[in-house]
Amino acid sequence: MAPDSAPDISVKGLTKRYGDVVAVDAIDLDIAAGEFFTMLGPSGSGKTTTLRMIAGFEVPDEGSIELAGEDVSRLPPYDRPVNTVFQDYALFPHMTVQQNVEYGLMVKKVKKGERQARAKAALEMVHLGEHGDRKPSQLSGGQRQRVALVRAIVNMPKVLLLDEPLGALDLKLRQEMQIELKSIQREVGITFVYVTHDQEEALTMSDRLAVFNQGRIEQVGPPAEVYEHPESEFIAGFVGVSNVIERDGRRYTVRPEKINLLEEGEEPEPGSHFEAGVVRDVQYAGSFTRYHVTLDLGGELQVLAQNLEEGSSEVLEARGRRVRVGWRPEQESVIDELEGGSE
Repeated sequence: MAPDSAPDISVKGLTKRYGDVVAVDAIDLDIAAGEFFTMLGPSGSGKTTTLRMIAGFEVPDEGSIELAGEDVSRLPPYDRPVNTVFQDYALFPHMTVQQNVEYGLMVKKVKKGERQARAKAALEMVHLGEHGDRKPSQLSGGQRQRVALVRAIVNMPKVLLLDEPLGALDLKLRQEMQIELKSIQREVGITFVYVTHDQEEALTMSDRLAVFNQGRIEQVGPPAEVYEHPESEFIAGFVGVSNVIERDGRRYTVRPEKINLLEEGEEPEPGSHFEAGVVRDVQYAGSFTRYHVTLDLGGELQVLAQNLEEGSSEVLEARGRRVRVGWRPEQESVIDELEGGSE
């Protein structure tokens, strides 16, 4: 039996090839029990293939997969203590909502009274207790996604795998479901492994996340760490927006919201780095404005500023204005040291 300290998921040297294409390239990853862990990356980065190998839908060419200390690399999906939730819900259209949720318990031969009670309690948890007699076609997209979720967790798998489950929902509903998913995960305590290409979704929901790129994991850490201290130029550009600056023999990044836009005569904070430039363009976005500043020393920065008092006409007047931009040294994240340094 695995010790309590064993991670719920541990993959070592996991590799998957499709012909000459290496979809997943010898990755190592541990996911702790009870984590909400997100695999984030663009299309084709290897995140979904990794999830499918953990689920058992794909067989790795090399490497191992352990679930709660047990090697499951060659076990079929139905022999692994995991369930998977997909974007398309995969509900049985001929069954009622209650029957859909009961289905997995019925397969496990749970007695009728117990499975009805557990399914009803699960539906209550997602505010669908009164919808048990309806068919999936009578529900909204968000309601169907809730049914798919509780159907997957009602038999309490060790791990729940979620493959872009909110991708088909509109923005407002997706944001509501993000909050609900995280709340459900805390309540049931199951390890969630979530796949998405949506950076905001990953930052909002995760305890930790892994950023995938071209079949490899470029960085693993809590959302704030990955966002504030990206370890590569790819991560800086993919996880949010960042400015890449080359100065004094270094290449480093600064997030747009960390940069202060200083009006003429306004003094920067003591100890901060500042540069002069011209506002090339302005994009008003309601709650904030994005300024594009061409620097005198070369390069361009994006600066985000909250519109606490300004309206659109005021901020748009900044186009063409000379400004200084400043930030504190601790807000820089060094990507690498350039050869030769400064002259």
